[in-house]
Amino acid sequence: MAQEVRGVIAPGKDEPVRIETVVVPDPGPGEAVVRVQACGVCHTDLHYKQGGINDDFPFLLGHEAAGVVESVGDDVTDVAPGDFVILNWRAVCGHCRACLRGRPWYCFDTHNAQQKMTLTDGTELSPALGIGAFAEKTLVAAGQCTKVDPAVAPQVAGLLGCGVMAGIGAAINTGNVGRGDSVAVIGCGGVGDAAIAGSRLAGAAKIIAVDIDDRKLETARSMGATHTVNSRTSDPVEAIRDLTGGFGADVVIEAVGRPETYRQAFYARDLAGTVVLVGVPTPDMKIELPLLDVFGRGGSLKSSWYGDCLPSRDFPMLIDLHLQGRLDLGAFVTETIALDEVEKAFERMHRGDVLRSVVVL
Repeated sequence: MAQEVRGVIAPGKDEPVRIETVVVPDPGPGEAVVRVQACGVCHTDLHYKQGGINDDFPFLLGHEAAGVVESVGDDVTDVAPGDFVILNWRAVCGHCRACLRGRPWYCFDTHNAQQKMTLTDGTELSPALGIGAFAEKTLVAAGQCTKVDPAVAPQVAGLLGCGVMAGIGAAINTGNVGRGDSVAVIGCGGVGDAAIAGSRLAGAAKIIAVDIDDRKLETARSMGATHTVNSRTSDPVEAIRDLTGGFGADVVIEAVGRPETYRQAFYARDLAGTVVLVGVPTPDMKIELPLLDVFGRGGSLKSSWYGDCLPSRDFPMLIDLHLQGRLDLGAFVTETIALDEVEKAFERMHRGDVLRSVVVL
């Protein structure tokens, strides 16, 4: 039987969000209903609200979440009612050419729940990234549920559902940061700080944080940065080269998603070094580089999709590291808030006052 729950809706472009009654259907084949316990407030949700993703309003916002499986539909075997799970927005299919080649983190046919959640008048909702977790319960594809150790706090676990996993994965999975490497991270928001934490986990010897905000640079140090550069007052390319013997960093992670910062990343890496783009650009952005420089500097120019993660592999591993005291996921949580405080959280995020606000239900 369908259930009615509270959820945060973005009704139209740039309109304030509001709490509405959401109708959550019983799970169909391959689907699960999850009782949401915590959900982070991510920039992607703000992009949905602003119409920057698409115009399929109204949106049910929220995607960086953890909770408990309440019920499952037919043909679901990987999770069961009562399981504590992190929600992911890339449920791999297992059958596409990427999956069959043993690269499921590149899955080209990821999927979501087939049924739609609605308002009480029948209006269909578009769940953010196929999840819609600013709600007391949500309907997802069962493959979007990754079971982890229930000893972890939900407000911490949910962060792996998007931003923290994107940053850690950009360093470890995409950038292949290794022991003794030098790493520069441009942009020290939640994703950039996670890339710093991931670089420290991987054993990087030098981690250079770059941002225009001294508050963010201070936080970056607490996450593992060994050096900081304020790019408002210093040329970041020259600063990174100066800190790496004049050569540039082995891996430069661009966590802003703008042409100017990508260009900085390109020229701040060592010969044969790696650039990782994890910041998400807008459709109108373009980059122009001399082709001879692309050839002559060698190395790799990579994009990182969701940290190139495989949730079934990476989520449990990172939760175990957190429970062992080796990865402080709690450091990313600036505040916990109620469901009716999401609009104010967007304002604080836009001002750069928080690393992560987390809705606790």
